[in-house]
Amino acid sequence: MGDMSENAERIATNLRKGVLEYCVLGLLAGSERYGLELASDLQRRGLIASEGSLYPLLARMREGALVDTRTEAVGGGRPRRYYTITPAGRDQLTTFATVWRALGAEVDTILEGA
Repeated sequence: MGDMSENAERIATNLRKGVLEYCVLGLLAGSERYGLELASDLQRRGLIASEGSLYPLLARMREGALVDTRTEAVGGGRPRRYYTITPAGRDQLTTFATVWRALGAEVDTILEGA
């Protein structure tokens, strides 16, 4: 039984890594968010283990012009960096959604026949 849970966790980890960028884009498509807010939402959904794993991804997404940022000082504390999805990010998300649905349907068909 231990091997089953280890295998399940390994599979889930690999899947999460593959879709995390698109999950971030999906969240940002709904509204602008600051980093810690994104991290908390993704952690609550079981998509990341810690906020530290999100920031390198956000930096790559920013470099790739999928997200844009603005900084705002909030109540005398540290300034917050807010992330928004760019038009290129929306295009990427739309393409991912199309591929995900088609791929998921094919995987479901195969698994139902197994």
